[in-house]
Amino acid sequence: MKERIRHAQVLAATALNREAILLYWQLGKEILERQEREGWGAKVVDRLAKDLRREFPDVQGFSARNLKYMRAFAEAYPDVEIVQRLLHKLPWGHLIRLLDSVKDSDQRLWYAQQAIENGWSRTILEYQIESGLHKRQGGAITNFEQTLPQPQSDLARDLIKDPYNFSFLTLGKNAQERDLENALVAHIRDFLLELGMGFSFMGSQYPIAVDGKDYKLDLLFYHVRLRCYVVIELKMVEFEPEFSGKLNFYVSAIDDLLRHEDDQPTIGIILCKSKRRTTVEYALRNVSTPIAVSTHQLPDQLKENLPSSEQLEIEIDTKLSEIANQE
Repeated sequence: MKERIRHAQVLAATALNREAILLYWQLGKEILERQEREGWGAKVVDRLAKDLRREFPDVQGFSARNLKYMRAFAEAYPDVEIVQRLLHKLPWGHLIRLLDSVKDSDQRLWYAQQAIENGWSRTILEYQIESGLHKRQGGAITNFEQTLPQPQSDLARDLIKDPYNFSFLTLGKNAQERDLENALVAHIRDFLLELGMGFSFMGSQYPIAVDGKDYKLDLLFYHVRLRCYVVIELKMVEFEPEFSGKLNFYVSAIDDLLRHEDDQPTIGIILCKSKRRTTVEYALRNVSTPIAVSTHQLPDQLKENLPSSEQLEIEIDTKLSEIANQE
């Protein structure tokens, strides 16, 4: 019964997505034709965006920026058949990433096909493009007859939720986003334990309950030298300000639930890996904004007993490269 429901959800989301993607292609084609007739100085996109948003104020996707992507979409794929056979199976966010990140048309189609066949989330798609998967796997297009993404795949979840309608572990091209995160969590755990700085491992996905709600911490350590707990959260996306609030919530919760009166206040670390950069931030209780990990910003006692931002960033980037090369 549950599988039937999931299958029906994917069917419905796929049908809706197909119509939206075809509409975006048609709008893009119309923009191209108007610009050819009226010229670039006619502000076709701006006028159309204003008109559509006035007529459909509750419909997302009609900003001037998004209309420019529709134009680029129609220009990149002038034959609607490829949209009808393959590209309509991907969420609009995936298609935008392909337009931004892959300039060769054959490579774009190859990544599109791989994303559909393997159920890649947008984050996994970005990572596979960045790591040059097509160079290792061979970028030949096969057929476009894959029907639906698996109901439990990240791609299916992206379709359903689409707003417009890390030795050490070998991860194949079918890796899900959570597999990548789990591999990195395991490696960071081993790295910290091997540093010999006093980290004692308490658990991964460590469960806590606050006000009747359950939460899970990516990693929890007890630092013997500092006599405090250390919470580590890993995010496979660019750093967002709200991560600070959540980490401080976890730090405060561990202080309230586990900290002994002889213990020092809990420390939190955020590790964020995005396409552009790796970010490491520290959080101390009652500090609303995390303290960036650098030698001049951390108290002397912490400098001596915690890894630097450079160490953590290098570990994350190096192991991601190893994972990519093992595929």
